[in-house]
Amino acid sequence: MQERFGIVGSSPGIRHVLDRVRLIAGTGITALVEGESGVGKELVAQAIHELSRRRHKKMLIVNCGAIPEGLIESELFGAEKGAYTGAVERRSGYFEEANGSTIFLDEIGEMPLTAQVRLLRVLEIGEFSRVGSSTVLRTDVRVVAATNKDLAREVEAGRFREDLYYRLSTVIIRVPPLRERRDDILPIFEHLQHRFAQKYNTAGPRLLDSAKEIFLRYRWPGNIRELRNVAEQTVVLLGKSELSADDVRPLLRGVGSAGGGMGLVRASEARDRDSFTGEFGAGGKEREIIYRTLLELRTDVAEMGHDVRSLTQLMRGQPGEADRPTPPTGDSDASPGPTRYLMMPPGRDREVGRFIEDVPFELDGDSAMGDEPLPTLEEAEHRLIQMALDRFEGNRRQSAEALGISERTLYRKIKDYEGGVRE
Repeated sequence: MQERFGIVGSSPGIRHVLDRVRLIAGTGITALVEGESGVGKELVAQAIHELSRRRHKKMLIVNCGAIPEGLIESELFGAEKGAYTGAVERRSGYFEEANGSTIFLDEIGEMPLTAQVRLLRVLEIGEFSRVGSSTVLRTDVRVVAATNKDLAREVEAGRFREDLYYRLSTVIIRVPPLRERRDDILPIFEHLQHRFAQKYNTAGPRLLDSAKEIFLRYRWPGNIRELRNVAEQTVVLLGKSELSADDVRPLLRGVGSAGGGMGLVRASEARDRDSFTGEFGAGGKEREIIYRTLLELRTDVAEMGHDVRSLTQLMRGQPGEADRPTPPTGDSDASPGPTRYLMMPPGRDREVGRFIEDVPFELDGDSAMGDEPLPTLEEAEHRLIQMALDRFEGNRRQSAEALGISERTLYRKIKDYEGGVRE
């Protein structure tokens, strides 16, 4: 089954996915495939279809996020001639064409509410009507939907119908991201590399242990789609028989010379566009990301030879080495003042911009934490915002960019603190 559909891996997460596919494929039950962008949700839908009794007809794939809101109803359910401007003839929709087969609704979370009403009726009783027509049509379609959003939160926010959510989520199949199935990273890479080597009629280079370690430590924010991109580059661009860590590091998004072998991701990218809604769903997720960034930044500072304790003190608002006045040298009359760039090693002050934003996204255990008690998420967020405002001399736009949040969010948080943050 895995060879047939190109689903590679033996981790518990992917085995659970395959078990669910086997259980529901022979039925007509509606399934909702959840997972981040790039994890392979379409492969799961294809496996469900190909193992069902509907496999003799082609599965129709509809990307709900790619169809303009004003056209999605006519695309899904068809339209009569003259139903809208440009409708010069009657046309059938996807549900009419998919009769007897399976329709895969990708990015279902992007579907507008008006179309959701029609979709619910199809799922409930198998009936629909074309746009501009009162004639009721029937169809026998199995629906497999996919989303990279948290639909339960979309329901709470009023952007997704609750009744449709419960109808779609009869069976939920969650495809884990690549960082949760690290045992599968190298087998998937080798599988993809072999495919590209055949495609381009060349030999795929072998990964040395140092390169494998980089792959296993990297977060893979783009999941299998990103891994496929890297595999293709190793075959086409590098022209080597063996690849070291230095060879593969430039291929990983966000990994540069300052990475020290750790998989790096820009802090702004930590805000998963597909997982967070609006301004991070009332701020809870955002605070979690900011706090995680603080912890990861502390680990990075420790790896560069700095005292972890000093940054811990800084996070608590206590004076650390970076806050202590710089003693005057020679006959200078300049009064002592705080160093311009906090926690920056000598000679690297020009990298302050990327140092703020490029931080290790993976933190293994609490080894870097020592015995220091942690500040609360609210305290950590408060102090990080204050640090950014101090660093950029109160410039909110630059502070928001450095923190990876919108300027509007920063304004709101400053207001929420009611004077607790110096403006």
